[in-house]
Amino acid sequence: MELSRRSALSVIPAATLWAVSQALRAEADPRPGRAAAPRSGNSSGSPNRSGPSAEVRAALLRNTVAIFAGTAASNARPEAAAKLASLRTTAHARLAAMDGAGRDELFKGLPLGTSDPNLSTSYQYLYEIALATCLPGATASDGTEIRRRVVEGLVRLHDDWFGDQAKGYYGNWFHWEIGIPAHVTKTLVLLRDEVAAYRPELTATYVASMDAYLRNGKDGDVDLDSRFHTGANLADITTNRILQGALLGDDARISKALADQLTVFATIDPYAPRHGVTDGFYADGSFVQHASVAYTGSYGKGLLTRIVQTLKILDGTGYIPDDSLAGVVQGWITDGFAPLIFEGWMMEIVKGRAVSRTGTGYADVTAVVEAVVDLSAHTSGSDAEALEGYVKFLRQTSKASLDTTSFVSPVSIVRHADILASPTPAKDLGPAASHSAFNAMDRTVHRRPGYAFALARSSDRISKYEYMSGENLMPWFQGDGAHHLYLSGADQRQAFGIDYLTAVEPYRLAGVTAPVETRRTVPELYGTLWYDNPGRGFTSSSESQNTYVYFPRGTHRYSGGARLGAYGVAGLVQSDDAAYAAREAGTLPEDLVAYRAAGATRSWFMFDDEILVLSAGVTGLSGRAVTTTVDSRIAAPSAPVVITGGLRDGAPWQRAGSSPPAWLRYADEEQKTAVGYVFLSGPPVLVALDTVTRSRRLVRLANPDTAVTKQVFTLSYEQAAGERPASMAHALVPNASAQQLASYAHGPLSVLSNTVRLQAAQHSRLGITAANTFTPGTHRAGHLSIDGPASVMLWRTRGGTYSIAVSDPTTTRRSLSVTLHGPPLRRVSADPGVRVRPVPGGTRLDVTTHHAYGRSFTATLRERS
Repeated sequence: MELSRRSALSVIPAATLWAVSQALRAEADPRPGRAAAPRSGNSSGSPNRSGPSAEVRAALLRNTVAIFAGTAASNARPEAAAKLASLRTTAHARLAAMDGAGRDELFKGLPLGTSDPNLSTSYQYLYEIALATCLPGATASDGTEIRRRVVEGLVRLHDDWFGDQAKGYYGNWFHWEIGIPAHVTKTLVLLRDEVAAYRPELTATYVASMDAYLRNGKDGDVDLDSRFHTGANLADITTNRILQGALLGDDARISKALADQLTVFATIDPYAPRHGVTDGFYADGSFVQHASVAYTGSYGKGLLTRIVQTLKILDGTGYIPDDSLAGVVQGWITDGFAPLIFEGWMMEIVKGRAVSRTGTGYADVTAVVEAVVDLSAHTSGSDAEALEGYVKFLRQTSKASLDTTSFVSPVSIVRHADILASPTPAKDLGPAASHSAFNAMDRTVHRRPGYAFALARSSDRISKYEYMSGENLMPWFQGDGAHHLYLSGADQRQAFGIDYLTAVEPYRLAGVTAPVETRRTVPELYGTLWYDNPGRGFTSSSESQNTYVYFPRGTHRYSGGARLGAYGVAGLVQSDDAAYAAREAGTLPEDLVAYRAAGATRSWFMFDDEILVLSAGVTGLSGRAVTTTVDSRIAAPSAPVVITGGLRDGAPWQRAGSSPPAWLRYADEEQKTAVGYVFLSGPPVLVALDTVTRSRRLVRLANPDTAVTKQVFTLSYEQAAGERPASMAHALVPNASAQQLASYAHGPLSVLSNTVRLQAAQHSRLGITAANTFTPGTHRAGHLSIDGPASVMLWRTRGGTYSIAVSDPTTTRRSLSVTLHGPPLRRVSADPGVRVRPVPGGTRLDVTTHHAYGRSFTATLRERS
């Protein structure tokens, strides 16, 4: 298949980035006796080295000011007025706080000396004051006195608190290496004339101190081998250093920082990571931060923002040799972000601890929209049209209006308005019916007109959850098959987001199998935000804290699935986390608490109208009871929620004293949404509809103590303590009618096997057979024989064509084989690594899965005529 231009750009730079990076490094560290070559030029093509470096540095600084303060042209537009007013209002409030400051404060209410968040916020306030004085349109005399006050504030903060490394570096390393340097650097850029005239030594003084705080860096340089200097964090650090180099006239610093930042663009190869870094974007669109956390919707969003800003900062300087970097970022948006945004809502499964914050969901997408708007200015032709069409599509489909005052740049606000007014048609970046297998981060997204199904798994590669800094206090089961079923036309704030986490018990999140027990949060267990035991290697930012407290991985390797066109299958073997396994091995301190997981083998078969879920070997372990939640949904306390159902003999289901239902239907008539549930096998389900009131502070310490009252609908299988492991099969049917649900008594779903060895199902109307195999040996599912652990989908059309997809959910197998029993088939097409050959009684596919990292391999076969 011929690659599109965008797809080609997203692949090619992985090889060329290294050459560009090395050239930049050579300029940053020239051979003895040779000076670094100056850079100047335009935004595309080879750098023009004839101009002085001073011009390039001046362009960098002008571009930066334009990003944050706007330009005379942008700020004259009425669309930017609200943003500019907001910036001025904020600055006035900060000045009032400065006027009211007490002892050991620069701003009222922010005492300094022991609080790194207060120190970082003080720097933020100085930046916000400076920004308002630099907006094009304000006269120089209007802000001179205020700008001098900001400079004096910078001096005081450095002399009294930031500049002494012996006193500094308390609390979170992020403030000292990234947060504070970002505020300082931008403020110095905005006030560079005042600083040069009033305190000319200040910039160099600050840069020296900021360098000193960079952990493990030689002479304060970025250490690409440090686990702190990766992914989004590396983009932040290097952007700061690019601007610092422009301020100091240090071309080598600019070149080195840009060379380091270019490493973020490269697709992560998990089998050969450079500098040991596994943070970044993967070939399947996954984004990982903290080495094992699925994080597109938080850190990935931050990385996107920073990288697009870098493209804008470097515009016209010649540092970007061509438009290939914009092509890489466009690939991130198309393959990594767009599948995770449903009608303007960022899905929860990729937000780590940020899922517990109040300003999520629709607000998260604002930063993505601004990045898309900005990136469209660095593309042309069909690429620009696709990006602009996506901006308009998000505007049309979102249930919440986009607040452009939260954009960073007034220039972006104006460009956004121009895009909305353009004739470009609104269009999503992907088809309405799609399946995204983000196996590199154990996530799956299945989309159809009318709904999106988002699934979160975990493994020995990907964390079960992320807790940190008092955020996401009860996360324990968020990676154990938890799902979100988003329905079209609904306001997702009424169904998910912070209120869902608040109202629904953490043990009964939709889709999870959890033991019946009470767990305690980290602050409840230890009285602090982390487990503190420096003698055993547990400090606030230690690797042990990450591994066993903040974001522990699972301990089983099986998590993944196969994708066949717009259909998919996923599987998971639920496992204990790394902390419990280490405690059982006797390698953890005795007072570090770890909880045992429940046991289950699970599969999800994702078709058009149904998501079929199979569970086998479900047990609470250690004699505990266990709950498997089919679904949990919330509604407003006054919403007219109606639950109906039918029995297997066709009679209506009654909530009290009725036989187990064959199907149920949940409908929120206020939101005009409905979900159906079809029960194929297993124990009776428990149906509950309760009104609960809980505080948002239960899930995040920094949240306001806001009481949330919701109706909570829960549908679950309950197994008592000591019961034998159970199996169950059910289907979720989004937007189903009662008539549709009753029709499932006659198909088209059938379960071929539901054991801990093999889970397989058929959809007779579609002609699809799918299977997950979990153990060594040969497994038979319909006309398929599968060797060892694998995920397989087979789609037979009426014309005698067979399409098949095969993947290795363990990511460890060198090869696997599948046999299609029946008449011999001839090969029509096959991915590289797939060998097709006839065997007695059928056709065999041998697939080389070595280093494929869960990728699906496909082939098309046809009956011999």
